[in-house]
Amino acid sequence: MPPALPPQAFDAARALALAARTFEIEARALLALAARQDAGFARAVQVMLECRGRVVVMGMGKSGHVGRKIAATLASTGTPAFFVHPAEASHGDLGMLMTGDVVLAISNSGESDELAAILPALRRLGVTLVAMTGQAGSTLARHADWVVSSAVEEEACPLNLAPTASTTAQMALGDALAVALLDARGFREEDFARSHPGGSLGRKLLMHVRDLMRSGEAVPRVAPAAHFHELLREMTGKGLGFAAVADAAGRAVGIFTDGDLRRLIERGADLRTLCAADVMHSSPRLVREDALAVEAAEVMEQHRITSVLVIDGQGLLVGALNSNDLMRAKVI
Repeated sequence: MPPALPPQAFDAARALALAARTFEIEARALLALAARQDAGFARAVQVMLECRGRVVVMGMGKSGHVGRKIAATLASTGTPAFFVHPAEASHGDLGMLMTGDVVLAISNSGESDELAAILPALRRLGVTLVAMTGQAGSTLARHADWVVSSAVEEEACPLNLAPTASTTAQMALGDALAVALLDARGFREEDFARSHPGGSLGRKLLMHVRDLMRSGEAVPRVAPAAHFHELLREMTGKGLGFAAVADAAGRAVGIFTDGDLRRLIERGADLRTLCAADVMHSSPRLVREDALAVEAAEVMEQHRITSVLVIDGQGLLVGALNSNDLMRAKVI
């Protein structure tokens, strides 16, 4: 490890200037990519779209790190893909490939020894080879079915050696392939959510009211004729801040909340003479159990309420949901 530079040798202005230069060079490289794309890019998208197998991404060194990200992006946007290390491929991992796969091989120089060594084997497997390279006349490009140009005029590295602008270009091309593919597939938010069930979008688009609602004995409910003290006991005992009023058939006909209780007390109402039907709101906000949880959140937000009653397909009361339930599930 080289000795650390003494603190006084550090030049902050130079560091900032190099950062600005790096951004400028890489921005130019990205803008120049569009002009370099031709039928090779379009055909690469087409063969991946029509692929009956998987897209297998390969690359060595920094290109390999980029390749892992590209494979992950493709897989999460509707194109089955995974990464295979070229060096491991020649020691058994080629068994992961099958006829009908598309191989996306990434190499700036196009002369990676590890990739070159497995080109004959790829041909024997009957895969389609797409090369992403900065050298149109390279070994990799000559053996590829289609070539996607990732050429850059210069690296951002002051020595013009370390992969910098070239790997940025590769990353952007991978994103461009993924975007073109998801558009061609008609990929939607719902599809994205299915491959990201642990993310916030997945929770919003895949979680249903039935997944979060209180049900059974946990739902505070009384009959319309229930005395007020029974209504109050049910509401406070279940800890949701409200109680549903359901008729003999099990249909929700009203709701009474702790806010309603405060307003009754402020008016000086004689609570001993009241029953549930006297104090309930007769048009409670309802959501179906098969509705998305985010739809319940929208109902609460639209009507400025914190709770909704949940009904089944026949309109019978089956659950209750409040804003705390939605927050715990990170829907809101």
